[in-house]
Amino acid sequence: MIKNLVFLTLFLFLFSCKTEVPQPPVDKKAIIDSTITAFQKTLLEQQIDSVFKKYNFNGSIAVFKDSLPLYRKENGYSDFKRKIKIDSNTVFAIGSISKQFTAVLVLLQMEQGKLNVTDKVSKYIKEFQIKEYENITIHQLLNHTSGLNMTGGKLMFKSGSDFFYSNDGFNTLGKIVEKASGKSYDDNILELFKKAGMTHSSTGDIFKGTHFASAYLGTAFNFQEVPNMPKRLGGKDIGTPAGGVLSTIQDLHTWNNALYGGKILKPETLQQFMAKSAERRHAIFGKMGYAYGIMLNIGKPNSYFHSGYVKGSPSLNIYYPDTKTSVIILSNISDEGKGKGLVFKPHIEVKKITDNLENILAQLKSGH
Repeated sequence: MIKNLVFLTLFLFLFSCKTEVPQPPVDKKAIIDSTITAFQKTLLEQQIDSVFKKYNFNGSIAVFKDSLPLYRKENGYSDFKRKIKIDSNTVFAIGSISKQFTAVLVLLQMEQGKLNVTDKVSKYIKEFQIKEYENITIHQLLNHTSGLNMTGGKLMFKSGSDFFYSNDGFNTLGKIVEKASGKSYDDNILELFKKAGMTHSSTGDIFKGTHFASAYLGTAFNFQEVPNMPKRLGGKDIGTPAGGVLSTIQDLHTWNNALYGGKILKPETLQQFMAKSAERRHAIFGKMGYAYGIMLNIGKPNSYFHSGYVKGSPSLNIYYPDTKTSVIILSNISDEGKGKGLVFKPHIEVKKITDNLENILAQLKSGH
């Protein structure tokens, strides 16, 4: 990587130097941009290919810069029993990446004047009309600072004073969306998919397609299929608003571009969605900022991301706003016996690769 960086830096320096020989007009920016893109593609291919090989990764990984694909690879099977290979149309369970969709649905209701994030949850949900929950706000559910663990249980701390990740909190947000809109969560999210241009996404409750990646526990050589997928995602153990969305590589790329490109939310609402309002110590990814259903790097590079995990389906969606780059990692098998830290090793390594690349590009940009 250092060798490649030195070569690229030398090229850009020499190209930027003035010359005494008259030359026909050239678009220096276009040439530099194309050189950087070629560098990115080469680096990503070398390093992410090595991740596939190192972990025998079963899934799909893609990197897009705006609309330009920089890297894409599928490997393994969507159905191990029938030996159906993963392809560009494969639909995966994305786990907690679903939370950002729920957060956006809440904010869309706010834009229509049907709620405010400062509202007490008890205004919409009868189960929250008890003294223990009287101060919980929608904002606190969105950034996991309500203290809620399981609905009906004792709070982990005074609302607004700390962070505790709660699936029940996001499932409650789904109920608030239903109450405010007068429509089911599924109807709301299907409208959102349409608005974003996502043509292959669904939820576990209503999926009727044929390209779903069955989920497995174990390894490619010794696997056990997770039963009742994807229907189980809508059950009370997970819940659709917290972790029940199904999607593809292309649809998540489309979503990132639409969301962060300002095609879904008003500019001021998008800023509210992205604003760090809490901190999380993630067991796998470490310390990070938390906004509304989305995590943020603390330090450089700037990025918005979220991991997802339901049995057999580890995933990661990253967006780097400075370069409009999406990094999406979807899989349908995990060896839970080795712990989630090892299950997410490929995802961690790819994130390090793309974080480093973003920092390199920022250095090059500042030097030219």
